[in-house]
Amino acid sequence: MSEPWRLVERAPLRARNTFGVPATADLLLEVRDAAALPELFGNAMLRDGPVLVLGGGSNLLFAGDPPGVVLALGGQGIAIVEDHVDGALVRAEAGVDWHALVLWTLGHGLSGLENLALIPGTVGAAPIQNIGAYGVEVGECIDAVEAFERGTRERRLIARDACGFGYRDSRFKREPERYVVTAVRFRLQRAAASRLGYAGLAEELAAMGIDDPRPSQVAEAVCRLRRRKLPDPALTGNAGSFFKNPVVAEATARELHAAHPGLPVFPVPAEDERKLSAAWLIDACGWKGRREGDAGVSERHALVLVNHGAASGADLLALARRVAASVQERFGVALEPEPRIVGATW
Repeated sequence: MSEPWRLVERAPLRARNTFGVPATADLLLEVRDAAALPELFGNAMLRDGPVLVLGGGSNLLFAGDPPGVVLALGGQGIAIVEDHVDGALVRAEAGVDWHALVLWTLGHGLSGLENLALIPGTVGAAPIQNIGAYGVEVGECIDAVEAFERGTRERRLIARDACGFGYRDSRFKREPERYVVTAVRFRLQRAAASRLGYAGLAEELAAMGIDDPRPSQVAEAVCRLRRRKLPDPALTGNAGSFFKNPVVAEATARELHAAHPGLPVFPVPAEDERKLSAAWLIDACGWKGRREGDAGVSERHALVLVNHGAASGADLLALARRVAASVQERFGVALEPEPRIVGATW
């Protein structure tokens, strides 16, 4: 695409979401150069109507066709903008594949993102969801987010402390109609110790015969774990973990653990709250490996909803609601979806 943007009518979106469900955009706007956004949003079609920003489609479920315009950013630039003896500031455009960025940083001797290897999606989606895995959240490594503010048609540089990062949350997720993330700046180190405390990671490294791992070896261990535990979306449609781990009052967690000693309970920053394992709750309700038509729950991991081939987004949403209802009925715990649901409400 040589021009800075291209508009496609009645664009199919099945190949643009990792669930592989059918959906159609009335208008798909592909933007290679984010510098074109102020001019494009001067058009009433974008200024006044609904706009869905679509990255790799790995954290959403099309339960229906999206209204308005679907905007896809295609910028692929990665660069070191500040270089120091002990680290660097790396800038990556929104359209860059996330795992490709992780490998790029490791190849340049930089650490910080290794625990987030093999997460599907694009760089632009990472701060919105505050993606996390194996004890690390991306917000910890972000220096600033470059964003286009739709209302003012201005480009903004939003420092990490102003991003409102929380568990699978950010101000960009809470204000989806306000910002378009165009690039992310990461503050990474050259000699920082990797995080190895998450369950299974140290054991995987030991199985690889590694005692003092380099960041690249940590990333390889993470990839091995993810490939073993999670279905490949290229083979079986899925969006990774469909439900967030619920956070409940400490007293509630204590009561549930007393009644169900096998239930994993994790600390959170708030002293009067605890995080529960959604996978354990779902598995305990008998959902792991179950299938309803072509919509199912992965036999590898109870948190993962899968499309066995011909399921619609509505089919998967209906299944997710039944899973959540059964957990609510048995344990009194509400589950919330992690992916964004388009075309329906939870």
